[in-house]
Amino acid sequence: MNRRPPWRHRRIVCSALLLTLLVACSRNASETSGGVSAQVALHHQAARAGVDLSDLASFADAGRGFIAAPTGQVRDADGQVVWDYDAFAFVKGDAPPTVNPSLWRQALLNNRTGLFKVAEGIWQLRGFDLANISLIQGKTGWIVVDTATSRETAAAAMAFARKHLGEQKVSAVVFTHSHADHFGGALGVLSAEEARARQVPVVAPAGFIDEATSENILMGIAMARRAGMMYGSALARDATGLVDNGLGKAVGFGKMGILAPTVLIDRPQQELLLDGVRFLFHSVPDSEAPAEFTFSLPELRAYCGAELMSHTLHNLYTLRGAKVRDASKWANYLDDAIVDAADAEVVFNQHHWPVWGRERIRDFIGKQRDIYAFIHDQTVRQMNLGLGPAEIAETLRLPKALQQHLNVRGYYGTVRHNVKAVYQFYLGWFDAHPSNLDPLAPVDAARRYTALAGGADKLQAAAQLAFDAGEFRWAAELLKHAVFADAKNIAAKELLARTFEQLGYAAESASWRNFYLSGAHELRRGPPQTGLAPANALDMMEQTPIARFLEAMATRLDAEKAGDARFTINLVFSDLKQSYVLRVENAVLRFRQAPAQRDADATLTLTKAFFLKMVTGQAGAGELLLSDQTRIEGNKITLGRFFALLDQPQGNFPVLTRAAR
Repeated sequence: MNRRPPWRHRRIVCSALLLTLLVACSRNASETSGGVSAQVALHHQAARAGVDLSDLASFADAGRGFIAAPTGQVRDADGQVVWDYDAFAFVKGDAPPTVNPSLWRQALLNNRTGLFKVAEGIWQLRGFDLANISLIQGKTGWIVVDTATSRETAAAAMAFARKHLGEQKVSAVVFTHSHADHFGGALGVLSAEEARARQVPVVAPAGFIDEATSENILMGIAMARRAGMMYGSALARDATGLVDNGLGKAVGFGKMGILAPTVLIDRPQQELLLDGVRFLFHSVPDSEAPAEFTFSLPELRAYCGAELMSHTLHNLYTLRGAKVRDASKWANYLDDAIVDAADAEVVFNQHHWPVWGRERIRDFIGKQRDIYAFIHDQTVRQMNLGLGPAEIAETLRLPKALQQHLNVRGYYGTVRHNVKAVYQFYLGWFDAHPSNLDPLAPVDAARRYTALAGGADKLQAAAQLAFDAGEFRWAAELLKHAVFADAKNIAAKELLARTFEQLGYAAESASWRNFYLSGAHELRRGPPQTGLAPANALDMMEQTPIARFLEAMATRLDAEKAGDARFTINLVFSDLKQSYVLRVENAVLRFRQAPAQRDADATLTLTKAFFLKMVTGQAGAGELLLSDQTRIEGNKITLGRFFALLDQPQGNFPVLTRAAR
C-alpha cells in the first residue's frame, strides 16, 4: 500500500476604596450564587442547546467489558500521594455551574475507570494514570502496551490486573510513542534487571529513546512548570478546580523511568511475532509524537491506534510546550488507518475507551481524519489570503457534521490554538506586520500601556467595566498589563484571578480550563514553592545518553558570567569507557566525544552514577572533591569556575508576575 506524504499619568478620582466597591458591586450584579457570572451561565445554556450531549453509545462503550474498579490511593516510598482513585468521585450527575456541560460529559466518561476486557485476549487498565495500559495475552504471559507515567501508578495497575486476572509474567513491552505518560512507568511493570535476565522484548518506534530523552532532559524544567498548569496539578479536585484533563483524569507525578528498546520499528509497515501473537506495526512518525506507531492484531481482529486517534480533538501544539505537529501528515495517517483497521472488530487506543463494530470504527477514524484535514486546509487557505493566526483562529468554524461529532470536540486541543499551530508550522511566529517584528518586552509594554491609560486605577476601572459586561477576554488583556506593570498590585491581581475563573468555567477544553484556573491560583498564592524534583526522573536518566545531558548543560551556560573565558575540560566516565572534551569559548559551551586532551585545563574522571547525582542536585562541590567515584587532575579552580558558570534552574519561576523576577 502506498502511503501519502503528507502551524503615560493621570490619576482619576477613583480611590482604592471605590475600586473595592466596584468589585463588590460587580459580584452582586454579574455573578450567580455559585461564583459564576450570568454570561458564563448563558454560555453553558448555549452549549447544551448546540449539541446533543447525551451520547448513549459512548457511555455504553466506556463501560463495556468492565471487570473491577480500584479505590484508595497510591503513595510513593516517602508516603506522598501519587494517585487518588477516589479524588474525582464528585464527578457525577448534571454539570455544576462552574463547569462547561460538554467538558462535564467528558469528565463523566473518563470517570469510567478500572480493568476492562476489550476483546478475547485483550484488556485495558483505564484511570490508573493519564494514559491507558493495555494487556494482550501471549503464549507465556502478558504483552504490555504502554506503561503510564510513573513507576508507582504502573505498579499499582499491574498488581490490580493480577488480582483479577491471575498471576502472569510480562512477556513483552510495547511503547507506542515517545511521550512520558506512555513510558515513564516502565520500571513499575518490569525491572531493567528482569528484562535483561529474561531477554524480554521491548518494542518501540525508531527514534524513541532520542525523542523521549531529549524532550525531557533539554526542556524538562520549563515543560514541567507549564505541564503543572496544563494538567492542573495545584488545583483542588472539585467543581471549581480540576475535574478532568480531556485525555484522562490527571497525571501521576511520581518516579519516572524507561526501558531501552531491544526492537525498533523502522519501516512503514513491519510484522513481528511477540510471544506467539502476530503484530503488524504501522509507523506514523511526526504525527501526535515525533516517534510513534499504531498496530494491527490480525488474528484478534483488533487495531491499536496508539494516540493517533482518541475521543477528543488533540493538540497540533500542546500548551505544555513541544514541537509543533504536522496536521497534514496526521490526517493522512488517519486515512491510512481506515484501511489498516478495515478488518478490525474493535479499535482500542492508549487514551479513553474502545470503539466496536466496523461501521462505527470507520466513522470514528474518518471524523478524526477530517477534523485535522479541515483545520490544516482551511488555515492554509486563509494564510494565503493574507490573514494572521489570531484572525483565522477568531473566525474559523467547523462544518456542522464535525461540530456535532462529540469525539472530535475540543476537550484537549482546540480549533483556536490548533489553527495557530498550523500557522506556526509553516510561517513561524512572525505574522509579517512590521510592528510585531521587534515588539517591546511584556513588562516594558505593560508599564507604557498603564501610563497611556492614565494610571493603574483607570486601567483597572476599564477592566472592571469589561468584567461586568462579561467581556472577560478584554478584561484579561487589560489586567495582564496592570499586573505585569506592578506585580504588587493586589486589586489588579485579584480581579485578573476572578476573570481567569470565569474563562475557566466557560472553557470546553480541560487544558484551557486548567491553565486559567492555575493562573488564578498563582495570582492569589504565588508560584510553586518548588519545581519538579529532578531525582524523580533518575531512573529515566540512567538510560539517557551522556550527550543529552551535555546538550542541556550547554543551554545553562550563563553567557554574561562566561564573558571572554576560554578553557577546556575533559569529562571521563570510568564506568562507560567514554570521554568528552568540553570547550568554553565566545560564551558558548561545545562538546565532542573524543579522547581526553593532554592540554586541557582540568580532567574530571567520574562514574555516570555520580554524574547523575550532580545533575539532580544530590551532590555538590564537597562531594565532588571527596567522593571515591571521582578524580580531578589539573586546575581545580578552573573546574570549579566552569561549574559556577552553569545556571541551576529550579522550575518554579513565576508566569503571571514576570516583574517579580
